[in-house]
Amino acid sequence: MDAGQDPEPTGQQRAARLDRAAFDALHRRISAAAPAAAPAGEHPRGALETITPARVLAAAGEVRTGRHVSLAAPVGTRARPDNPEPAHHPMTGAVAGRLRGEGLEFARDRIEMNVHGDADSHLDALCHVVYDGTLYGGVPATTLTATGAGALTVGLAEAGIVGRGVLLDIPGLRGVPWLEPGEYVTAEDLQAAEEAQGVRFGEGDLLFVRVGHRRRRREMGAWDAAAARAGLHPAAVELLAERRIAVLGSDSNNDCAPSPVDGVGFPVHVLAVHALGIHLLDYLQFEELLPVCTEEGRWSFLCMVAPLRLAGGTGSPVNPIAVL
Repeated sequence: MDAGQDPEPTGQQRAARLDRAAFDALHRRISAAAPAAAPAGEHPRGALETITPARVLAAAGEVRTGRHVSLAAPVGTRARPDNPEPAHHPMTGAVAGRLRGEGLEFARDRIEMNVHGDADSHLDALCHVVYDGTLYGGVPATTLTATGAGALTVGLAEAGIVGRGVLLDIPGLRGVPWLEPGEYVTAEDLQAAEEAQGVRFGEGDLLFVRVGHRRRRREMGAWDAAAARAGLHPAAVELLAERRIAVLGSDSNNDCAPSPVDGVGFPVHVLAVHALGIHLLDYLQFEELLPVCTEEGRWSFLCMVAPLRLAGGTGSPVNPIAVL
């Protein structure tokens, strides 16, 4: 396939579709499993409440060798089929052609980017998903204004998210380099990967699901990921609710496309963010972490995520770090 050519969705795309009634029933079941509401006068922090100080201390015990790797992709500054509005990164200070040649000067730059695109690694705040006129926890969507969100902002994670990360390698489970666009990951896939890798995700964990999106993009070229990509099947979110994870991340968008739900374009986002209060990490990359986990024979690690302290923000670019 040539770089930029849209792939033909294959595999499971035509199977296991949900109609709107079945999806809404799933949404109700998952909402019932969400963390308890916040005390009066406080904004709910959603699933971040499951990361207790004791769990952070336990996660620190995952560090054995001190090796650390980034889970973020390089910021894209050139237009691609999946990134038609790339980050703008001009140099604003001392550069060749503008140097005075004497005295003190400073090299400076600035960056402007689409936080919620289909290429750059980012965190989705709990105010990012509006469904049936509300945000997570029944917060009215009218709290979103032209000057910023008034509730459930990225500020809920301004002290960082620190906990035990778990990587599940679904292409490795299936014996392929990547999942094809349109394929999805089921709850059974997640459990089979746990068994194959000798690890189990649970309450308060940061769960990372590799579908191989970044490797496919690197080897075959970018494509329109908004139209076709691998991701979780929405029914798998019920297992995440049962296990009470804190954060969900993927090297894709977490949602597969085309959507398997009639009339709902991003069902995993709706279920995870709106119903469960789980912060999502979209478009990460695991190609540096994967060989380290394979070499060390372990798939859990200390993970640190530090979003920008952006007042009213619906998300943030991130560079999560895994420490093994």
